[in-house]
Amino acid sequence: MYKEPRLLPAGDSALVVEFGNEIDPEINARVRSLTAALEAESLAGLIELVPTYRSVLLHFDPLIVQVDVLKQQLQELIANLGQLELPAPDVTFVPVCYGGEYGPDLNYVSQHTKLTVEEVIKLHTSTNYLIYMLGFTPGFTYLGGMDERLETPRLKTPRTHIPAGATGIAAKQTGIYPIDSPGGWQLIGRTPLKLYDPYSDPPVLLKAGNYVRFEAISPEEYKEIRKQVEAGSYQVKREQLSTGGEAK
Repeated sequence: MYKEPRLLPAGDSALVVEFGNEIDPEINARVRSLTAALEAESLAGLIELVPTYRSVLLHFDPLIVQVDVLKQQLQELIANLGQLELPAPDVTFVPVCYGGEYGPDLNYVSQHTKLTVEEVIKLHTSTNYLIYMLGFTPGFTYLGGMDERLETPRLKTPRTHIPAGATGIAAKQTGIYPIDSPGGWQLIGRTPLKLYDPYSDPPVLLKAGNYVRFEAISPEEYKEIRKQVEAGSYQVKREQLSTGGEAK
């Protein structure tokens, strides 16, 4: 973590606030705090916020607000971040069918980690994963907190097509593909949930700063939940987390 956040220009209509140069929950908490503070302030000229692992990108209209004025406003907000209380995060339970046609790389992950398939699934479903950021494609989740024993390298040659809902591992990270797209992660399962739906409000199911908990389901359960999702009758399970990280 930097002793003082860095304010860096990104062209003539964007500014980056960097809190550090590593993936760290404390750094990310400051990112989320500043994002929440900016959303609450509704500063003149501010167009869009893009939070990441360690920074916040601010798009602004230079015809409405000068960059020096915006920097001063940011410095005042940053100085008072310690007084801002973030809302208690939620954990979203994401059902995943592991292996087979839904997780073609599960056996490779098992071989690479020297764990049984059952152990891989058990470890993958035993953690509340912090959603550090969304990116790459609309709603793609970058999750933190994966058990180090599951670490597996990316594919040497990325696939040109990965189906929406595919759940994978890449090095020390795990995540979910929200839409059909190319990708190089090791696919261990798939969720029947829609992480991104342009016709929903909001269109993205998950939010940075909240948590994800995977739950193993059978192929039959996958098909049934998928039917409910398509019919709009499926109720996504969410619970509020306590400060200790446990679901209430």
